Amino acid sequence: MSDPNVGRLLGKRYRLQEIIGTGAMGRVYRAKDVLLGGVPVAVKFLALSVQNKKMRLRERFEREAKTCALLGQKSIHIVRVMDYGVDEKSTPFYVMEYLQGKSLSHIIRDEKLSLPRFLNLARQICLGLQCAHDGISVDGKICPIIHRDIKPSNMLAIKDASFGELVKVLDFGIAKLLLSDTQQTNYYLGTLAYSSPEQMEGKELDNRSDIYSLGVMMFEMLTGKMPLIPENPSFGGWYKVHHYKEPRLFSEANPRLQLPIEVEKLVMKCLAKEANERPQSINEILQEIASIEQSYQSSQSKVNIDADADTELSLNAQAAAQAPTIKADFNQDTKLDVNTSACNEEILKQAVWPKDKPIADIVFPQNIQVKGCFTPALWIMLPQIEIQKRLVSTRYNQFLFITAPHPMLLWITVIYHRRFGAKWLPHYLDLKTNTGKDIATLLGKTGYYRLVFFGRETPSKCSHILISSIAPTQRQRLLDWVNMSHTLPSSAKAQFSKNLLKAEYHKIKPQILAKLQGMNTDSPFDLSA
Repeated sequence: MSDPNVGRLLGKRYRLQEIIGTGAMGRVYRAKDVLLGGVPVAVKFLALSVQNKKMRLRERFEREAKTCALLGQKSIHIVRVMDYGVDEKSTPFYVMEYLQGKSLSHIIRDEKLSLPRFLNLARQICLGLQCAHDGISVDGKICPIIHRDIKPSNMLAIKDASFGELVKVLDFGIAKLLLSDTQQTNYYLGTLAYSSPEQMEGKELDNRSDIYSLGVMMFEMLTGKMPLIPENPSFGGWYKVHHYKEPRLFSEANPRLQLPIEVEKLVMKCLAKEANERPQSINEILQEIASIEQSYQSSQSKVNIDADADTELSLNAQAAAQAPTIKADFNQDTKLDVNTSACNEEILKQAVWPKDKPIADIVFPQNIQVKGCFTPALWIMLPQIEIQKRLVSTRYNQFLFITAPHPMLLWITVIYHRRFGAKWLPHYLDLKTNTGKDIATLLGKTGYYRLVFFGRETPSKCSHILISSIAPTQRQRLLDWVNMSHTLPSSAKAQFSKNLLKAEYHKIKPQILAKLQGMNTDSPFDLSA
């Protein structure tokens, strides 16, 4: 039987196209936002009704929906809510970004997670939870948010051109909203297999309940099995094992699994029956994950890197976003352009520091015309001694792109010298502006860019020029992102996206630096992501 909602125009704006998910919380449809030219969205109808007489529940729904929307703007690891309302049947709904990916439950069922991938996914989930647990400001008041239904089906992993595998946490605040629709004070709502002991008792919950559920899920991610198995799958059966039965050992669940003891200890601590015996905050778990990752990366760094060949360098592109594979292409500057030296000499003679730019340590993009053609360039002003220190250096570049709430690109350039360290040169490109699109397009088509240096002491004259090449995969991504930006909507100020990218940039810096230090070389070569 066909779904009667398919084809329905909701709120004179959202055309429902097909049902894509059902569950205890409600139904989810793929839809098109007709006011934004058919941009795909996901619409979720909640499994409750807010009749006019239930004004408190209607107000509660609006507050929870607003909270979810604010959470999605604060963290890239929480699904973004863009709109909400109540239909003519008094059924509340909210509109989310439409994401194509795999739920963690499917990944656990169909794939075997390696330790690095597990740590990467777990970190991203933790960052989403940390954002919620820390709370957000609603009407001037900080409101901590407890998820209450942490489980694999509420985690969505999507492929992301910048970050590789990006995890989004779904359904924040919805369990508590549904709970408020009952008249019972001690009412259970959640998923039995993942519920904390205190949740099954109907107690008021704090962040440590989510941490217990996270422990159950991490055990399942690593072993493919549940840590606790009841004699019967009733409420009473699950209540008994969560309260009184110790979780089985990893070796019992999967005898072939070999894990660092620190990983097992972390998961088992999350599964403690008493809340005060678990990690008391998500931050504790993140610190432990970082320590485990560092130990793992140190053990892997013993493998020699051949600087004369293309090398896969696994860098963690977010302290919670993902671990993308970065391609290292080592190209001598002279290979980029047979006329590079002559062109650089011409630029050195002609380049003039723009009058509208201050005499200060700044970085900005500005294309340069060479022999009748424009070439992309990053203009940099630094103290002359800083420029001299890194003229012989390893250059690295990476581009990070975020689609929502506003399409924004972060262009990262690093100039590294073993003795003098790294000079970081980040710049944001707004891909809803013609300038941002033009620069990104030129970078993708050209395949390299010049670093044009001006000494702060003698700002009128170009001091030196270096070149950084862009790997073929990144070039194609740049062009793809520009094409995407033409249709992507902007649902918030550009600064929101800048803040999200800035946070990820600071998380990736230690991993990039560790890899550059591992190269143990200073040469006129560049390392392109």
